[in-house]
Amino acid sequence: MSESVSTTGLSCSVLVLNRLYMPIRVVNARRAFILLCKNLAEVISVENGTHFCYDIESWTEISQLKAQYERESHDFVQTVRYEIAVPRIIRLLGYDRLPRQEVKLNRRNIYARDNGTCQYCRKKLPTSELSLDHVIPRALGGKTVWENLVCCCVKCNARKGGRTPHQAHMQLAKLPVKPKRNPVINIRLGSDKYSSWNHFLAHAYWSVELK
Repeated sequence: MSESVSTTGLSCSVLVLNRLYMPIRVVNARRAFILLCKNLAEVISVENGTHFCYDIESWTEISQLKAQYERESHDFVQTVRYEIAVPRIIRLLGYDRLPRQEVKLNRRNIYARDNGTCQYCRKKLPTSELSLDHVIPRALGGKTVWENLVCCCVKCNARKGGRTPHQAHMQLAKLPVKPKRNPVINIRLGSDKYSSWNHFLAHAYWSVELK
């Protein structure tokens, strides 16, 4: 990949497995290709319920067939001489640590858990129009925890102010809970392009950290 490449496809998400085939994180395609070209990882391709392993040279050759016969099922990166399919999954060849079980409490994960939808007015909005709300305000002893934070639009946040939903005559769409695995993964699994992830995400307790 020392050649000049287009940026198309480089922002796609790639699931990373450790040496024991356990999911550990999600990276963008640019990072995945760097690991592959340094021979620190291999491509895992799930085909008809079975997975196959490819080094970067073999994957480059396979990509030519995928570009010809399966183009709609893949994203591609264009180099000067050829196209290469963006892998959905890679496996690190020298890393066998267990995945972290804790899902990070951060703005991105809360927005993902609530599907970018204000939990008071039920409107799905771009992130620029969303904020976080403490259901029980901090001034009233509310804590900064999964069960007390919700995605909220700016308008509803201003309307609620420093009150509880009951005091503000507002009702939550659903009670906030701590997700068992990274909620961003659930969003990705809703796309057919990432269906192969299910092959390695069969158990809900696996949580995948985004880097």
